[in-house]
Amino acid sequence: MELRSAWGKNVLDLTDEELAALTQEVARRTMTVAVIASPVGKSLITDPAAFESARLDRALAIARRLGSWGVRVFSFYLPPGESPERYRDEVLRRIEQWVHRAAESGITLLHENEKGIYGDIPHRCFDLLNSIGSPWFRAVWDPANFVRCGVRPFSTGFAMLAPFIAHVHVKDAVLGSGEVTVAGAGDGEIAETLAALATRGYRGYLSLEPHLLIAGSHGGFTGRTAFLTALRALRQLLEGIPAPS
Repeated sequence: MELRSAWGKNVLDLTDEELAALTQEVARRTMTVAVIASPVGKSLITDPAAFESARLDRALAIARRLGSWGVRVFSFYLPPGESPERYRDEVLRRIEQWVHRAAESGITLLHENEKGIYGDIPHRCFDLLNSIGSPWFRAVWDPANFVRCGVRPFSTGFAMLAPFIAHVHVKDAVLGSGEVTVAGAGDGEIAETLAALATRGYRGYLSLEPHLLIAGSHGGFTGRTAFLTALRALRQLLEGIPAPS
């Protein structure tokens, strides 16, 4: 499981008592919380750095408590109309500090491409990952988010980012409208991506994140029925991948 919220609260807002109850429930269901899907970095780059610094500390503490190997982060929203290059150095400075603290905790930070942040398209994601150059800072591959930026993800960015991909979100979207769809029904080139990951020997998780009913910048929702539809679509794509020779 990739933990984003529980009982209607964001993971970072859970109390210690709620985390204890969550830990018991996860154990009872013999589940694993692989990644903490934190909102760290989903704020304006012009906001004080201390805000996200405190949220990162909480995310790392929760990851340690739940035995998670990774914490999802973002690379800051930019002021409307401003050039991303203007804020590049500050984005790098802040994230480098995060990575150092995460490494001390033995936890990997996973950067998710999100529309409107610095690392929203492949070449700026590569800039972040390559410039920081740490094994404790890896990429979440989210094809739908790339599509919503007008990018065909596999054709444009996979070869560039493949060495950094450590976690995959499975959701698809349609170019132009940005409508979110089940895997394979949009322009996210998910079948091609899954086949290439298999060829590369990918051993990470596929985190099913359909966002079929609500797909907003601060959250999404799918519901049980639509989630099962999304699961069947993913399984169909996986069944189409040739077995290793």
